[in-house]
Amino acid sequence: MFKVGDIVVYPAHGVAEVESVEDREISGSTMSFIILKILDTQMTVMVPVANVKNVGIRELIRTKGIDQVMDILKQRSVQVDNQTWNRRYREYMEKIKSGSAFEIAEVLRDLNILKRGKELSFGERKMYDTAKNLLVNEISISKKLDRKDAEMMILSAMGKIEQAPS
Repeated sequence: MFKVGDIVVYPAHGVAEVESVEDREISGSTMSFIILKILDTQMTVMVPVANVKNVGIRELIRTKGIDQVMDILKQRSVQVDNQTWNRRYREYMEKIKSGSAFEIAEVLRDLNILKRGKELSFGERKMYDTAKNLLVNEISISKKLDRKDAEMMILSAMGKIEQAPS
């Protein structure tokens, strides 16, 4: 169970802080809720404590996980599904909604590969930005980096920028 002050990831919304755990009366019965503040949008979300696992709320990714995300983003020889864009869109949305940093990285990688071969549709561009933003937020907070530095890490892994000489 998470406690007040913990930083967690709420699927499809991103990084959040646990503001409180409260009991509320709903339809005559008392339920415990975890109150989250989404850091990117300042939106407040109430999740029944009993549903925390089902919703997919998880801890922030750690260094080993970030390394795996970077490895996923570096992959270039991936066969991107050539199905219709709306079927691909639904599949990618499911991955984003899963809240898994690894699945979000796969979406970003695949859209980046697609982008090299053709113009992305409006929906795909929006999804690309969403996936990138979710990863930037989580990595920047997890590694205690500036958002710009986290974004540069991601873009570098995708081959979008030249790496500075070490």
